[in-house]
Amino acid sequence: MTIKKLLIANRGEIACRVIRTARRMGMQTVAVYSEADARAPHVLMADEAVLLGPPPAAQSYLLAGAIIAACKATGADAVHPGYGFLSERESFARACADNGIIFVGPPPKAIAAMGDKIESKKLALAAGVNVVPGHVGEIDDTEHAVRIATEIGYPVMMKASAGGGGKGMRLAYSEAEVREGFPAVKREGLASFGDDRVFIEKFIEQPRHIEIQLLGDQHGTILYLGERECSIQRRHQKVVEEAPSPFVSPEMRKAMGEQAAALAQAVGYYSAGTVEFIVAGNDPTGQGFYFLEMNTRLQVEHPVTEMVTGLDLVEQMIRVANGEALSFDQDDVHLDGWSVETRVYAEDPYRGFLPSTGRLVRYTPPQTGELATDEAEGLDGTDLEDPDHGLTAGTVRLDDGVTEGSEVSMFYDPMIAKLVTHAATREAAIDLQIGALDRFEIEGLGHNIDFLSALMQHERFRSGAITTGFIAEEYPDGFTGAPAADGLLRQLAAIAAFASMAQADRARRIEGQLGRRLAPPTEWQVRIGSASRSVTIFGDDVTVDGVPLDMALDYTPGDRLIEADFNEGEALAVRIAPVRSGWRLTTRGASHEVRVLPAHVARHAGHMIERPAPDLSRFLMSPMPGKLVTLHVEAGEKVEAGQPLAVVEAMKMENILRAGRAGTVGRVNAQAGATLALDEVILELE
Repeated sequence: MTIKKLLIANRGEIACRVIRTARRMGMQTVAVYSEADARAPHVLMADEAVLLGPPPAAQSYLLAGAIIAACKATGADAVHPGYGFLSERESFARACADNGIIFVGPPPKAIAAMGDKIESKKLALAAGVNVVPGHVGEIDDTEHAVRIATEIGYPVMMKASAGGGGKGMRLAYSEAEVREGFPAVKREGLASFGDDRVFIEKFIEQPRHIEIQLLGDQHGTILYLGERECSIQRRHQKVVEEAPSPFVSPEMRKAMGEQAAALAQAVGYYSAGTVEFIVAGNDPTGQGFYFLEMNTRLQVEHPVTEMVTGLDLVEQMIRVANGEALSFDQDDVHLDGWSVETRVYAEDPYRGFLPSTGRLVRYTPPQTGELATDEAEGLDGTDLEDPDHGLTAGTVRLDDGVTEGSEVSMFYDPMIAKLVTHAATREAAIDLQIGALDRFEIEGLGHNIDFLSALMQHERFRSGAITTGFIAEEYPDGFTGAPAADGLLRQLAAIAAFASMAQADRARRIEGQLGRRLAPPTEWQVRIGSASRSVTIFGDDVTVDGVPLDMALDYTPGDRLIEADFNEGEALAVRIAPVRSGWRLTTRGASHEVRVLPAHVARHAGHMIERPAPDLSRFLMSPMPGKLVTLHVEAGEKVEAGQPLAVVEAMKMENILRAGRAGTVGRVNAQAGATLALDEVILELE
């Protein structure tokens, strides 16, 4: 049977991604959506769309029966589940088969065998695969969890059996952390996956997270397509991925790939899938890898594998679902260059990475496409040659499912987009990321673009010496912006002065129409960072603190992005916004408030009086819009600094709110189950 109409049982960027490939293959497409996604891009892209229900996933995207009904109503003969939601539900794959609908994914028995983390570990043990030491049976309650953790030895990782995407996971270094985290893991597993079973395993020190991409057909062929390095994580949620890994040798790649393929063969697997390994980063042999789990679906980070292999994995999945044999073998798989993916999240790194919801008032991604690379052709015939876009040799790709005006709600994952770059070397791919992130404009909600740029610039990341603890180790006190070298600050001072001069020149022209003549100042005093800098602009000559600066840029008042060239080709993209007496300049992973005054005005300017910020330490405020899941205290109760007071759930994740200081609970303003707004006061300390 050949697929003619494909329904995508998902939303956001992966739904758009699948639709693009299906359309290129000549198929009709059907989108499904919740009421919150009625005007979402994936709905508008598809040929047809079917409403599933209200915004909560449990009442829309997780309704297998409603999706089967949508297939029948539209005549869709196949379903692509994307990732998350129903993608690893054996019951959904079986329901599709029972109703004569092709499931674009693995067979139900393989999902059942490997989708359950507890059962998959048992199968891996039986197959002789290295597994992390731990307890592979079910755990009854918190007391049972404490006993198991003590037997394994701390630290331990608690995981929801049906979990994925970093949800339903807690690291515990002590009995107290097991007692606090185990119930939360059960709740998150139940809320996100409908399964509250939890297992516990030893946490490997200095771990790297490396996964092998598999692709198999229904004729018994299983291939491995290299590895992905996914060690840059926060709260077990991947932030940066790359292919290949800077740690994996060809010998290790072969050993991991063959082991992953053998495990897939043992369960009769076909379609795309991923076997995840935890690798001991302090193992000098490079052979200390342990099976974590198998994801029986397409992964979020699949684009980096596509970029280095030249394959369209979605197309391959569809061809396999059609019964086609793979058109290449293991010897044909080659890794070309290096690819890096960063996940742009709706979260505020300057406020502890708290989820951010709201409307995308402005959404302008960087320019995408192939840049001036050497002519190349992927295994599936993809042409990698295209004109130069003026950044650096390579490719910029963006996978997103939003547009300007889209609403990022509390009901779904906070990912806005995936920015992917590909170049000949790892360093070039990373540099291409930095340039593209500088050109990525988002307004209306918090986002992590500055943080991603800071990661790309971090010396340890660029060296490749990374582990899953990288973010916690390098940013123990939170994120305050990427550090700026003195040379960059001089360039920003010059840009700010130039922008101010352009504004003054526009004012001169307006005033000149009224019969007055004004000359824009050429000497400026710029306050940036902790220092004041003198900038003089006369024609094409620019000096900063008396030192000549080679600068060329175009700026028209009202522009939001400045492209500047320094020192014969050193490009710098700066997002610019007016603020009182100056500008906010954002580039290279940080925002800088810059005060600019004409030099003669600055010499006579007085000092501004700043009011101290009010003391809010006695208020427990919700740091994000969300649901108050648990309130641990009541009025009149004494609390200590650091004591858990409440749990707020947002974007499928639970966040523990703790007391900022000791005190006695006075007024309680919200009860468990309440929906909270940003900064809403939950309780007050006397």
